[in-house]
Amino acid sequence: MYTPAITGTGVFTPENVITNAELVTAFNAYADRMNAQNAEAIAAGKMEPMQHSSEEFIVKASGIENRYVMDKTGVLDPEVMYPRLRQRSDDEPGIMTEMAVDACRKALEQAGRTPEEVDLVICAASNHERAYPAVAVEIQQALGIKGFGFDMNVACSSATFGIQAAADMVRSGSVRAALVVNPEICSGHLEWRDRDCHFIFGDVATATLIERVEDAKGPHFEILSTRCATEFSNNIRNNNGFLRRSRPDGLTDRRDMQFMQNGRKVFKEVLPMVSKHISDHMRTEGIANTDLKRLWLHQANKTMNDFIGKKVLGREPEPSEQPNILQDYANTSSAGSIIAFSKHSDDLQEGDLGLICSFGAGYSVGSVIVRRHV
Repeated sequence: MYTPAITGTGVFTPENVITNAELVTAFNAYADRMNAQNAEAIAAGKMEPMQHSSEEFIVKASGIENRYVMDKTGVLDPEVMYPRLRQRSDDEPGIMTEMAVDACRKALEQAGRTPEEVDLVICAASNHERAYPAVAVEIQQALGIKGFGFDMNVACSSATFGIQAAADMVRSGSVRAALVVNPEICSGHLEWRDRDCHFIFGDVATATLIERVEDAKGPHFEILSTRCATEFSNNIRNNNGFLRRSRPDGLTDRRDMQFMQNGRKVFKEVLPMVSKHISDHMRTEGIANTDLKRLWLHQANKTMNDFIGKKVLGREPEPSEQPNILQDYANTSSAGSIIAFSKHSDDLQEGDLGLICSFGAGYSVGSVIVRRHV
């Protein structure tokens, strides 16, 4: 048996930024347009008028201030309200592969590795742009990696579930090095016309290189333990899928074909589940909350992270102990905790302990306990 370690991470950040102010302007223009079109029904009391959004509402509800997206023109057009991405031929790399390759190359560079030294690619994301061939295999080819690859989807927990799968294979000796990559185009499954969620998501891609600890060429994080759990719930759901055209109303413009959530129930049910999961994982490994130097949590909502941090640490966490990046990136599904880890881990000292955790639809939660080596 071998000991796995995280030796490199990479983050691809799109060029386009949408501020809360831009988002609110576009949404309110859409709301005014819809209210004007339905003025008679609204006046007759047959439907409620759409409410305006505001920057204050968004920040209070989520802590989000900006988000990066692959296309902003369509999102900010009140007559479109979704990203417009060009049609690619089958002979071109897909957009997820394009994003993923950038993140993977950064992770490899940080680890001092070449693609030829990698055996496995796992593309772990909340949505994939096609059913097959696997996006992971396309990424593998684009990087020039031998070996094999496969796709994985556990919604917002995909990154930590992917890390566990890769770490287990490194541990068993079936692979020497693996890339877990999370290309998340969340703008594609967000309903930008829904006031309750139009501000939540952004786009990004992250990559994590996992290899044997004895092969690490520089500073790295030894993976001490991983743990995953799932519990079925409909409170976060997207009903889009390949069977859509087979159903009577399958091709109509239905709200449930995009991201949906019952926010109040998610908050009430997920937070205790995640807090207990982390605490139980630490207890099993003999790690006290006073031993933990950093929490890299799923970046969905600042209030949620603050609650979990307080439960796990037994006190209000310092900003450096529980870094948030969602104010800049918004919720990037599975990639969020990896962005936080990538951007806020270099300062840890020899022997420091940290925990990566992601959680979301399923319900699902995954945690990875790591020790810093410099």
